[in-house]
Amino acid sequence: MSEIQNVTVLGAGVLGSQIVMQAAYAGKNVVAYDIKQEFLDKLPARWEWMRGHYAKDLSAFTAEKFDDAVGRITTSTDIAEAVGDADVVIEAVPENLDLKKEVWGNVGKAVKDSAILLTNSSSLRPSDFADATGRADRFLALHFANMVWRSNTGEVMATPKTDPAVFDRTVEFAREINLQPFPVHKETPGYLLNSLLIPWLDAAGDLYANEVANPHVIDEDWKVSTGAPKGPFETYDIVGFNVAVNIGRNRPDATESQKKFNNLLQERGIDQGKAGLGDGCGFYEYDGNGRIVRPNPDWIIYED
Repeated sequence: MSEIQNVTVLGAGVLGSQIVMQAAYAGKNVVAYDIKQEFLDKLPARWEWMRGHYAKDLSAFTAEKFDDAVGRITTSTDIAEAVGDADVVIEAVPENLDLKKEVWGNVGKAVKDSAILLTNSSSLRPSDFADATGRADRFLALHFANMVWRSNTGEVMATPKTDPAVFDRTVEFAREINLQPFPVHKETPGYLLNSLLIPWLDAAGDLYANEVANPHVIDEDWKVSTGAPKGPFETYDIVGFNVAVNIGRNRPDATESQKKFNNLLQERGIDQGKAGLGDGCGFYEYDGNGRIVRPNPDWIIYED
């Protein structure tokens, strides 16, 4: 049996909740932490949403196994309590450097010396806040993709201060929770996936912000031209507007069109409770099985 049995996930949002279930479904005991009980109260509905996707996407799915996973999940709004017994801590809080430093400072005071400390940061360099943990040798990145049970990548990226043995153990931990690990040997913001993905999404956002075409038209052109299964705006829905906005707000080099698009994601999406696939509506409206019903009229510029 693995010596890693207790996992704590900091942040119970769209991706954080998926990480919780990914670890619990793999047999780990998981504590889901968030700052407010109201965020944690949303998790049972998230489990039922995921249940349908697990049943559809995983050939070995059983309802009993999923129920057992739910039974291994507990919740907490007390960070010291949440991490006290953790063998691994995974942070999935918003992309804000000061916030991450604050959270990891609190974790470092309460976590046991043997714990592995992992950030799921999408675009910040882990070394920029590694020292906040007080144990930078045990700190590194494990980056998850959205819809993690299906897109089960685990990018493992060390900082210059990470103990190589901890890096190797994290690669093994990724396998234990049913990820395919991808070692990243030189620290870079965005890892492998987001270094490729973000410029592509930026280009789509620029097209929309400059009123060049409707989102579904841009998506369809991309898919027909390249044979890709999804276009950039479908991908925005999968990633979730909250993640995109948090990344955008922390980019000092953002262009005017990127700022405009970021504001539109906030105003038309997040503020309306329509922030992507997790809400059942983003650039597209979705049915209960996550299938596109139609483009969301709120984002239509032209009647094509």
